[in-house]
Amino acid sequence: MRGQGMSVPEIVRELITRNRSIYDCMKMDLINYTALAVKIHPEIERIQGSQVNLNTVVVAIKRYADSFEKEEIRDESVLKNAHLVLTDGIMDVKVSVKDSGAVNPATVLDEFSKVTDDYEFFRLSDSFRFLVEDMEDVRRIFRNVSSEMFSTGLAKIRISIPARNQSDVVSYVAEVLHANGIELVNAFFGQDSITIILDERDSSRAYDILHSDIVRT
Repeated sequence: MRGQGMSVPEIVRELITRNRSIYDCMKMDLINYTALAVKIHPEIERIQGSQVNLNTVVVAIKRYADSFEKEEIRDESVLKNAHLVLTDGIMDVKVSVKDSGAVNPATVLDEFSKVTDDYEFFRLSDSFRFLVEDMEDVRRIFRNVSSEMFSTGLAKIRISIPARNQSDVVSYVAEVLHANGIELVNAFFGQDSITIILDERDSSRAYDILHSDIVRT
């Protein structure tokens, strides 16, 4: 998730998309919008870094729920003209802001450039995230970092798609993969693409499912 600068509707969409149970209940119209707003309100304020009116959250949830009805009558894939790139053998390194003094992102990125060109960096509201090839040279860069910060055995699919709401794309991708028994581990938003993280064992099948859903002009 990105962090400060996001609108309330954007935060609501991402929080719901990342919570499979809430997402499924909303799809089936089995959720109380006010109760959900109360539940996620503190997290929204934390991400925005300012106070947010509870009614604003309720309205954002309602509008997101209404978007599901539009999806049911959609004639074309959300992934129309998308470009997918799959990379296996990915390591996710999460460094919390409070621990960032021990890990300088600029130094780490400079070290990455010497050993690999396949890495991504995301600055979130509470942490830095590095997605990078799981290789010995990279592990040496993080030799002084706690193993609790590492998640391995992952793969990433970068989705580049023109003129689409990124949250809508992630919601759609999560739904398509969930219907095929595959769950997202995480999702990150860049300026012109979305990177979804999966268990490496599911990556090839997930890529095939999403690729078959693309309708090119």
